[in-house]
Amino acid sequence: MARTVVITGGGTGGHVFPMQAIAEQLEARGWTPDELRYVGSAHGQDRRLLGDGAIPLTTLPGRGLRRSLRPHDLAANAAAVVGLVTALIRAVASLKKWRPSAVVSVGGYAAFAVDAAAVFWRVPLVLVNFDAVPGAVHRLFARFAAATCVAFGEDAPGVRVTGTPLRASIEALERDDPSRARAKSRVTPPIADGRWVVVVMTGSLGSTRVNRAVSDLARRWSTRADVTLVHVTGRRDFDEVRAATPELAGLDYRIEDFADMTTLWAVADVAVCRAGAITVGELTALAIPSLLVPLPGAPGDHQGHNARRMSEAGAAVVLPDAQCTGATLAAHLEPLLDRKRLAAMSAAAARLARPRAAEAIARVIADVAS
Repeated sequence: MARTVVITGGGTGGHVFPMQAIAEQLEARGWTPDELRYVGSAHGQDRRLLGDGAIPLTTLPGRGLRRSLRPHDLAANAAAVVGLVTALIRAVASLKKWRPSAVVSVGGYAAFAVDAAAVFWRVPLVLVNFDAVPGAVHRLFARFAAATCVAFGEDAPGVRVTGTPLRASIEALERDDPSRARAKSRVTPPIADGRWVVVVMTGSLGSTRVNRAVSDLARRWSTRADVTLVHVTGRRDFDEVRAATPELAGLDYRIEDFADMTTLWAVADVAVCRAGAITVGELTALAIPSLLVPLPGAPGDHQGHNARRMSEAGAAVVLPDAQCTGATLAAHLEPLLDRKRLAAMSAAAARLARPRAAEAIARVIADVAS
């Protein structure tokens, strides 16, 4: 029987990283790289993040649909539909060629064509839902799934609560005091002992509103000699943020367009983030206290649901995007820079964690594929 497993999704790092995590665990269970296939988006970060590895990557055309009736958006949606039809034809042909034993979908618009092709060829389909509210693609294909893995909720027929799949490099991080001290000494330049480390990260593109608010926060904190503020802007706003760097008289302010989050999570005291499922999964797995600014208008308000769940557990503070300014960031962050408060939030985050989620998902896939 064919052992090929196709892992599909993509368009953002929030989909690509779980694809990597699942593949790592399938390899640990005996799959070889040439028995695995990634299928992602031609328009996302998939090629950059997955294209150099041992597992073959196929990218398909298509974009997400815009929820707008403006002429420009209608034209973009027409082009997206053409791309989607092309992707569907290619996905059907690819699955016929590969004859996989299972298709694993992590969601996003990039998964639609392959999920549909799996249903067409009657290939067992495993859906992996990270958010409290499943995305539109997975809601569409849920009734066809051989199994569904979810991050939240309770086990049910055909549904396994596994948690959010994380890369092995994230799960392997140690954040006890000696480990964090060593991690601070290894970054370039090293972070001085005794400084609070606030890490801001709002995704690969970044959030203009949050980025401008953090620039203002750096101005307000410019004389603080007890804080290192690491600002990962995303590529879109990097030049603007760097040009707005205030004069500093104590604050250690570091601006990066993109970063290896394993390095930054190893040193963070508190994180300022969106509330995507992978980010929330990493924060809970590593017990990092957070200030969450959910993405407004996310489908099904899934980021709002994720953030509220963290807040209700005591693991995070939530700041609505529309209220995010330098002043409100300072007002929310300054009370958090307290050892007892952070310890309590860290413990609350750890209680929400489901470790070894990718391993649990790999077991489900192995059962389905066999």
